Amino acid sequence: MDRPRNRIDLHIHSTISDGTLTPSEIVLMALARGLTAIALTDHDTLGGVKKAQRAACDTGLEVISGVEINADGGQRDLHILGYYVDPENGPLQERLQAMQEARIGRARRVIERLRELGMALEMEEVQALAGGGSIGRPHVARALLNRGYVGTFQEAFDRFLGRDGLAYVPRLRLAPPEAIQAILEAGGIPVLAHPAHSGPSAVARIPELVNCGLRGLEVYYPHHSSAEAELLLELCQKHTLLATGGTDFHAPDSEEGAPIGSVYVPLACATRLREAAGR
Repeated sequence: MDRPRNRIDLHIHSTISDGTLTPSEIVLMALARGLTAIALTDHDTLGGVKKAQRAACDTGLEVISGVEINADGGQRDLHILGYYVDPENGPLQERLQAMQEARIGRARRVIERLRELGMALEMEEVQALAGGGSIGRPHVARALLNRGYVGTFQEAFDRFLGRDGLAYVPRLRLAPPEAIQAILEAGGIPVLAHPAHSGPSAVARIPELVNCGLRGLEVYYPHHSSAEAELLLELCQKHTLLATGGTDFHAPDSEEGAPIGSVYVPLACATRLREAAGR
């Protein structure tokens, strides 16, 4: 029997963080692929939500206000997705603004280290690649690639920008309980992004995060195996959590994530998420 056609994608990034399509272009692609609901979940910012919602007005496509907060998980980050958050919530915006400012400072320090290593980059070219959105390591990696200092995007992270890289600089992150609480206070639903893809320690911390207010797990994800998805569904049942899913789309040619709408996510996931948010 054929699998039902996918209609939703609850994990998408735009140029407002580290994607390559604008919020409006994301909407056009989602419509072209017959989706009925998407969530724009840019890293540490809600700056693209209203743009996407305006682009989707009168089209029948629901654009859920979302964010992906990078939290400090020790050796690896824990990413907390927030759905149906209030984009105007002051305390959340203040936290996100502090993280944005920290991103800019981090980018400057990374560029300084790269210059010391003989790779002359300018902050202006990295900002241009960010398109006025949230600056992240992917933009620095793209600048390195454009200049010919590395042969591939992945090489930039392996040699210079990853945690063991020569130009790595840590940045401000919220503690996972703080990220969860910020989403809850903004009226949102906190969901742990790609738990199995984040490693065994992320899965092991699920009971702890549930006690902090976590409401769901991202089960359907391009880099989750069938066995991992089944395990996460069992954990959802055990802890009474919502199951969500999406592509983690960043760019049509990116190895990170998958094309918009290409990961099957049951329509019931969006329905239950909407109900949990009281919409």
